[in-house]
Amino acid sequence: MVNAKGTTMTRLALLLAATAAASLSAPAAAQRPSGLKARAVAGVEARAKLAQEINDSVFSFSELGFHEVETSRYLTDVLEKNGFKVERGVAGLPTGWVARWTNGPEGAGAGPVVALGSDIDGIPKASQKPGIPWHEPLVPGAPGHGEGHNSGQAVNIVAALAVKELMEREKIPGTLMLWPGVAEELVAGKAFMVRDGVFNGVDAVLFTHVDNNLETAWGQPSGTGLVSAQYTFTGESAHSAGAPWRGRSALDAVELMNVGWNMRREHLRPEQRSHYVITDGGDQPNVVPQVATVWYYVREQDFDRIARNFAIANEIADGAAKMTGTTVARRIVGTAAPRHFNRPIAEAAWANIKAVGLPKWTADEQAFARLVQANVNAEKREGLAVKLEEMKPPPEKPESGGSDDIGDVSWTVPTITIGYPSNIPELPGHNWSNAIAMATPIAHKGVVAGAKVVAMTTLDLLTKPELRRKAKDYFTNVQTKTQKYVPILSPSDRPALEINSAIMARYKPELSKFYYDPSRYPTYLDQLGIKFPVLEKPKKAE
Repeated sequence: MVNAKGTTMTRLALLLAATAAASLSAPAAAQRPSGLKARAVAGVEARAKLAQEINDSVFSFSELGFHEVETSRYLTDVLEKNGFKVERGVAGLPTGWVARWTNGPEGAGAGPVVALGSDIDGIPKASQKPGIPWHEPLVPGAPGHGEGHNSGQAVNIVAALAVKELMEREKIPGTLMLWPGVAEELVAGKAFMVRDGVFNGVDAVLFTHVDNNLETAWGQPSGTGLVSAQYTFTGESAHSAGAPWRGRSALDAVELMNVGWNMRREHLRPEQRSHYVITDGGDQPNVVPQVATVWYYVREQDFDRIARNFAIANEIADGAAKMTGTTVARRIVGTAAPRHFNRPIAEAAWANIKAVGLPKWTADEQAFARLVQANVNAEKREGLAVKLEEMKPPPEKPESGGSDDIGDVSWTVPTITIGYPSNIPELPGHNWSNAIAMATPIAHKGVVAGAKVVAMTTLDLLTKPELRRKAKDYFTNVQTKTQKYVPILSPSDRPALEINSAIMARYKPELSKFYYDPSRYPTYLDQLGIKFPVLEKPKKAE
């Protein structure tokens, strides 16, 4: 077997290295759930095939933010066939939707409302054949699920159907509400849903996100919130050689803004994170650019500092416009509040995580994971997780890092995130390599484990008024006692639906040739003719 660097290893060595750890993944018998929760777990297990089909289907669609058309059509069709009422186009998002099912009379007195959410969009240029441990795009240059957002709705739908069955049999009142994170990679969906009242009347949100372990957390985790904004400068065109003095370059203004921000960056807190791309730099060199656009993510760790840094960026943009004789217009694309998760709900979920435990990985799966780690030059090459990571109190000083617009939801209703082990540790993230495992038995097992935890925690919320009371008390008297939600979107802000239009128009015809057909193939790997695990490259024909 040869990895990307040409290092020869034996399949036998990889398998032997994986065998000892593989048996450590299952939960101890004494921890296993009983009663209603045991029946919920059985309901999830009975739907493992459906979970695999949802996971693989969404993987095959490979759609970017605001254009999750096939994904949303497919998911809402599954939900409607199972008795959910679907509202489409919520919050001005064509691919946004809310699916509800209520046991008992709708309206006041119908019991608690538990909302299950997960993201659905992919990553640009992340196309990758699943189950192939080196870079091999399905469609070169196309988007793909290089974070693993194809898996979360499989977790939620299977969990919801298992709980729905129990609610009907045991006459448990309440409402199950499912919803998608649209355009999360643009952090441009959930704040609009919050602003437009999608979560009004919800008692708790269980949000799921792909991970390489089974985990949850409470309080403020490491990471940041952000503002995502486009700055469009408008000047005057002219012949670049014949009469450049008659032009006013919008591109000059963009470059001056970037220089100004980069100079100011030194004098901001180390915890800030900021990045930009020039999305429009002009048309051609011999025409002074009349219009140019730069797109910024400005990140910090609390509401006040986010607003302060955003104000600095706006001042620098105004200065760049003045220096070049241009004008500047600003458009907010999206926002993400710093996250804060609910302690009582997280503690209930953690008890369920311990009862479920990690999947039992095979030696083949561990060998495959180690090969992927080797091929991306990971520092640690220990394969898939075999031990749960303890839920710890939030860090006293959270570190900087990434953002997620689930933060906006978390300041609106008691919320937690549940991570489930459908991916391989030590990968770079937002990368083709993060798509490798996402339509393989590794992802399928992780989805089922996550669905068990979500189903059990949903039952806790539906059947334990004291848990709901504690969750509300924490939200009111701890989380929001001194810090309230600070929305950045204005009533006039609208989703930037044109983003990714050109990319999807270019690649969707090719991607559609590879959509998964579960009526003909047991798994997406079978449809692609990939025999898992692939542990060595085929030899080239002489």
